[in-house]
Amino acid sequence: MRILGIDPGIGICGFGLIETTTRAGAKALDFGAVTTKVDAPMPERLKELYESLTIVFKECKPEVVAIEKLFFSKNITTGIAVAEARGVILLVAEQNGAIVREYTPNEIKKSLTGYGAATKTQIEEMVRIHLGLEVKPKPDDAADALAAAITCSFLYRADDIIEVEKFSNNRKKK
Repeated sequence: MRILGIDPGIGICGFGLIETTTRAGAKALDFGAVTTKVDAPMPERLKELYESLTIVFKECKPEVVAIEKLFFSKNITTGIAVAEARGVILLVAEQNGAIVREYTPNEIKKSLTGYGAATKTQIEEMVRIHLGLEVKPKPDDAADALAAAITCSFLYRADDIIEVEKFSNNRKKK
């Protein structure tokens, strides 16, 4: 199963594609980040994000998309921009027929480390170990996206597997 993890953001949106055949085994196929121009108006940035993610989806061909749920901490203005970016991400996923699974930051941390308050460094190291990478993935946003994808590979249920198999079979017929 091909799972595309996404760490939503308007300035930097991380992505990470893994392939998994078992709940415990996965390999990284691709990862990186999509960026938008900081000084551009929001509609232009959202369009740029949309166009870039459309290319990522076409190249990666994910069956499932794992995206981090929005978490507001202190800066609501940043949170609103991230929410708008999430809308674009969910639209692109829907347009490409991908199954979407959403996880809170704590769910991702707990699934990778067993501890819901794990540090960014701990998450990056667990991503590196789980995917058998020689170095921690960069940028940090890509590591977060890979963490979401790994979480999805751990947490999907049996009925999700059936849904993915139907998706894959329908895709092959086209």
